[in-house]
Amino acid sequence: MTMETTVADRRIAAGKLKAECLKLLDEVAAQRRPYVITKRGKPVARLVPLDPPSKDIFGCMKGTVRTVGDIVSPVDVEWEADTERSRRP
Repeated sequence: MTMETTVADRRIAAGKLKAECLKLLDEVAAQRRPYVITKRGKPVARLVPLDPPSKDIFGCMKGTVRTVGDIVSPVDVEWEADTERSRRP
């Protein structure tokens, strides 16, 4: 298995990563750019930012609907389903 690196990937030696780990984690999260971790000059791993968590499907539409008028009282229009003809078999 080979690791492909791009020109945009920043590199850091494993020893330096060990000393600056917390700072680099914050930097990767803030800038959303990965680091390639090297050992003796050869790439061995990649430190990448995680994708932001997706919104929960339940409640995601909260606050997007607006009620206009009275939705409880009956309407004055007779529906076809309420007529006598529609009730016959």
